[in-house]
This record gives sequence, C-alpha cells and structure tokens, in this order.
Amino acid sequence: MKKTKPDLNLSVQYAVKATDIPVRGLFRTWANAALEGDAEVAIRIVDEEEGRSLNHDYRGKNYATNVLTFVYEQMPVCQGDLVLCASVVSREALEQGKGVEAHYAHLIIHGMLHLQGYDHEEDADALAMEAVETHIMKRLGYTAPYAITEVESQHG
Repeated sequence: MKKTKPDLNLSVQYAVKATDIPVRGLFRTWANAALEGDAEVAIRIVDEEEGRSLNHDYRGKNYATNVLTFVYEQMPVCQGDLVLCASVVSREALEQGKGVEAHYAHLIIHGMLHLQGYDHEEDADALAMEAVETHIMKRLGYTAPYAITEVESQHG
C-alpha cells in the first residue's frame, strides 16, 4: 500500500520564554504543509544571544536573524534543524504589519523548503520559492507573505 503523505519526525525546542511563541501543534502543521518527502527536523526557538552566536559561527554575521536552516541530509530522508530567534520574529512581524503567528508560519515554511533543496540565490529560484511559499500560506488561510503591506507602502 502506497503512503498518502510523507512522514515527519519533528522536535520543537523552546530555549527562550516569550508569550507570543506558537504552540507545538502549529509548528507541526506548518512543517507538514511544506513537506515533500519524509523528514526528521528539529525546530529550536532561541533568544537573541544564541541566535547571534549561531549566525556568527555558521554565517560570519554578527547579528541574530529570523531563521537559520541547517541541512544535514536531503535523501533518502530530509534531515535538518531550523533555528528561529523569537525576538527577531516578533520585531519583524510588527515592522511588517503582520501577525506574529503568520510570520512564524511563513518562516517555518521557508525553512522547510530550504531543507528540501529550495534556494533563493538566483532571481528565478527566488521567484519559484516565493510562489511555493505563497501557495502554502494561502492554503493554510494566511495572507501572501510577500504582499506589500500598508505599512511598507507608506515607507517605500
């Protein structure tokens, strides 16, 4: 009998206390929505210090970023980690006029696609990845993540 959907072995680690971090079930929903094949993934929510340290050590950048993706294997089972910095996610959501939950959803989907080989270094690849992200976000009932918000249009 053929499997109807890929298997996801997911671990969610909360290494920071914040009131606006989504519950595990939402992380699972978002990760599954972007899943194209079997995967073993750890999601870790961190503070600014850990986020900065990881970004410095692995990317040579001395600031905390919203999401870091660590790919260990892509075949036969996708294996990797997603690290999200809670304070950066919250700040960006506010700056972009988005709900924090929607921003977390987008970043998990974005990271899951990276784990599975998607990239956005070239313009054509970025457009393809953004289209997939937008499709998944809309399917989950969220607005398009790359839509220009009223706040952005007032500053642009």
